[in-house]
Amino acid sequence: MPAVVRSRSLRRDPGRDVDALRERRMRAVELFEAGRRQVDVVAELGVSAQTASRWHRAWQTGGREALVGVDRLGRTPRLSDEQLAEVETALLAGPKANGFSTDLWTLARVAEVIERMTGVRYTLSQTWLILRQRLGWTRQRPARRAVERDDAAIEAWAKRDWPRIKRGLAAAAPGSASPTRADSRSCP
Repeated sequence: MPAVVRSRSLRRDPGRDVDALRERRMRAVELFEAGRRQVDVVAELGVSAQTASRWHRAWQTGGREALVGVDRLGRTPRLSDEQLAEVETALLAGPKANGFSTDLWTLARVAEVIERMTGVRYTLSQTWLILRQRLGWTRQRPARRAVERDDAAIEAWAKRDWPRIKRGLAAAAPGSASPTRADSRSCP
């Protein structure tokens, strides 16, 4: 039996790469058109026998166009890009501009704005995925600071007192590890 030589560019794992998947199906079409058998497609492209059989059947009934495929994988998103741009504009305006009492976004509030603007209801986890994956937003927490905080006093303390504290007592004067002092009456 002759050794099977596989092309490196077609042997890569296409995963969810739409173009790589289409390229592999088009290579199968070329092989079928050249009179090659399904077992040859399996060996050369590294696909299962069921996949080669399905491709061959589709090619026989619909030709090359039957194996072109789609432009994207998975379910189409419920929010179009235009709707998402409108939602992002509303979110950038801030929570108060959207009728909320405080200036803090929560996932529940974002989901409410999305539903109000588009009529599409999302769970909190789906809302997070929209913010993270489609809009590229990240979670941010407000810095908690005391109302009484005095930044100038903190800076002065850090420059004046912190170096002395950091050095510790060792730099100030040599100490003794003994519980009694050498010049005390109890020492002979």
